[in-house]
Amino acid sequence: MKLKTFALALGALCATAPALAQNYPSKPITMVVGFAAGGATDTVARIIAKHLGDELKTSVVVENKAGAGGNIATDFVARAEGDGHTLLLGSVGSLTVAPHLVARLPYKPLQDFAPVTMAVVFSNVLVVKPDLPVKNLADYIKLAKEQPGRLTYASPGIGGAGHLAGELLKLRAGIDVTHVAYKGGGPAMLGLLGGEVDSFMSTPPTAGPHIKTGKVRALATTGAKRDPLMPDVPTVAEQGYPGFDTLNWYAYVVPVKTPKPVIDKLNQALVKILKDPDVTKELELKGLSPSPSTPAELAAYMKREYDTWAEVVKKAGIKPE
Repeated sequence: MKLKTFALALGALCATAPALAQNYPSKPITMVVGFAAGGATDTVARIIAKHLGDELKTSVVVENKAGAGGNIATDFVARAEGDGHTLLLGSVGSLTVAPHLVARLPYKPLQDFAPVTMAVVFSNVLVVKPDLPVKNLADYIKLAKEQPGRLTYASPGIGGAGHLAGELLKLRAGIDVTHVAYKGGGPAMLGLLGGEVDSFMSTPPTAGPHIKTGKVRALATTGAKRDPLMPDVPTVAEQGYPGFDTLNWYAYVVPVKTPKPVIDKLNQALVKILKDPDVTKELELKGLSPSPSTPAELAAYMKREYDTWAEVVKKAGIKPE
């Protein structure tokens, strides 16, 4: 009798799996972003949200939960119901760096989330206010060495790619520059434009328009290759620091208890959108490279990044707070 009951239960589960995907979504989807409006994460989310709504025939609302370098939003989604109606457009900071920087992080990124797909990857760009007397990275480093601790650099938040790229540059160049964390790329850029900080380790979508108008000056990009939208801006590696290569990335994850058929349906929809020529062009014009993946590929990538940034934090001597 027990075997029969188990078999019936197993059969019911197998029959339920396809039904979950067929009935999903059953209500509006919330796409959570860990930074304020106006930054790169918000930009990507809003580009993709409209297409995802069309693809899944429901409304998709972008919700900004700014603060703590994206950790507030990440914790919110970790605690959300695992039904596929709440997903996070997470970043390298909250998903792979924060565990090494925050002593009592309320979530475990590699355990509390189910990966869906990588969204985009891109370099950061170091920009300075126009009245700072530097024309290139060498000038910036020289000035920093002449005035230890006086120069400031902004980032969209503690533990994000901008913060870590800045700390890695400090480590490699042997300079003392003070980090100032904002609640997103938009507020950080306003801080730079308003003279609150001297420099900003920014994303291309946030810095690009202001570089073009001359409101900020670009000194270096952080990837191994020059950014195609900024071909005249040399990399950090080109300017005396070979091997310097830090990339920013955003990826979609959902609460770990989300059923696999729902994850698969989300993956199929998001990958289709990220491969759409019009979406690809729109993202690339902002300096972002669409990089759709399988859930397994994203899981492996996140684990590698987790281990890589653990080593960077250790070498930089950054203590968890």
